Amino acid sequence: MTEKLQKILARVGVGSRRQIEGWIAEGRITVNGQPATIGLRVGPEARIAIDGRAVPLTEFTPKPRVLIYHKPEGEVCTREDPQGRKTIYENLPKLRHGRWISIGRLDYNTSGLLLLTTDGELAHRLMHPSHEIEREYAVRILGEVTQEMFQRLREGVQLEDGPAKFDDLIEAGGTGANHWYHVILREGRNREVRRIWDAVGANVSRLIRVRYGNIGLPRLLRPGKSRELEAEEAAPLYESVGLTLPVPKARKTLRLRGAAAAPTRRGKTDREDRKDKYKHRRR
Repeated sequence: MTEKLQKILARVGVGSRRQIEGWIAEGRITVNGQPATIGLRVGPEARIAIDGRAVPLTEFTPKPRVLIYHKPEGEVCTREDPQGRKTIYENLPKLRHGRWISIGRLDYNTSGLLLLTTDGELAHRLMHPSHEIEREYAVRILGEVTQEMFQRLREGVQLEDGPAKFDDLIEAGGTGANHWYHVILREGRNREVRRIWDAVGANVSRLIRVRYGNIGLPRLLRPGKSRELEAEEAAPLYESVGLTLPVPKARKTLRLRGAAAAPTRRGKTDREDRKDKYKHRRR
């Protein structure tokens, strides 16, 4: 049985499908010593390498992990920053298998909920526009927002990369010159929330993402800290994009047919040892 190369690599957690397609286009991935092509189908016996380093495709599948990170302002979502700014990856737990894949990004001056996972297929689906996953933000606006501005925000504005609008817009209080609003989008274009407000002449003084899909930002999770989702929390997230939470596969021990059972320290086989223990309990 064969599968698309980018799907296999995403499943073992080397990156999202979009990232892997970019690496293929850059010539960084080889299959059986030959440069890979987008759409190439491979089997389990294929020898795959990224930047010359072999990617093992074994029957061992580590547990997929999903992480909530409370991103503070002043961090970037790239692994390295040419300007030397702090990145989110400096605060994340270290991994023995795979790598953390950011599900979407938050810009330098935006804080709040950021989801990361070791499952490339999950990341790909959660970011893909076809699944229309909701992103909810708390926005603080400096100055008055008129009814005309409200109407334009709901009906849509024209940005340089196409029309955009909020799927929902709710007033959330405030005092003095600052007022809070909650807005919902079902896409993740670059700095889209800020650009929509800018298009109607509003001044965003603070922006916090508070929800992504069915996962909300925990109240007690401090900025710069993370928390891993339990299986019962991650399962609905998988289901929201048509996936099932994978069950980790353990390494299989090869047992030759007809081989003798391994003796215990007392010179008995495991089966004989278990029988003796059972007899002892019955006495």
